[in-house]
Amino acid sequence: MSTQIVNKEPTAAEFAAAAEVLKLLADDTRLRIVWALLHGEHSVNGLAEHVGAQPAAVSQHLAKLRLAHLVRRRREGNRLYYAAENEHIERLAHEALLQADHLVAGAAHHRTESQTA
Repeated sequence: MSTQIVNKEPTAAEFAAAAEVLKLLADDTRLRIVWALLHGEHSVNGLAEHVGAQPAAVSQHLAKLRLAHLVRRRREGNRLYYAAENEHIERLAHEALLQADHLVAGAAHHRTESQTA
């Protein structure tokens, strides 16, 4: 994963949108849902089982994530499958969880694949 440096100051709208994304990910269940989706497409029931929540609650979280364009859905017959919208959400969740690893477990410096090559 390459990191792109932004040379311009973000606009007020961009700061506000970024804050909303971070607020959505600040919920433990939503972060668990996003983490599961980073590892592949899931149905609501599959996600509910994976994150240990009721399907109705997972469905509500998915609706919020979808409205924010963080996840997308695909219909197959009468079933809906969800996936992470793009690589940006993957990096946000991954970095937040690496930071949490430092805070909770006192983990040492994490090396990414690009740093070990």
